[in-house]
Amino acid sequence: MPTATAKHDVERLLEQLPDTSTLEDIQYHLYVLEKVQRGRADIADGRSLTAEQARARLARWLPR
Repeated sequence: MPTATAKHDVERLLEQLPDTSTLEDIQYHLYVLEKVQRGRADIADGRSLTAEQARARLARWLPR
């Protein structure tokens, strides 16, 4: 399955947003889209943690 271009991703995003969306709304949705894509790429490349590994890391920072 071919990957979409950034332009195509933005076009799809804009089609889904209401016509009343502000520039701030659009920026926020672009930000979230980029973060989701980066997260998926990290997972595909093996850069992720199990839930237990994440808990162990967070336990060092969070008060009990």
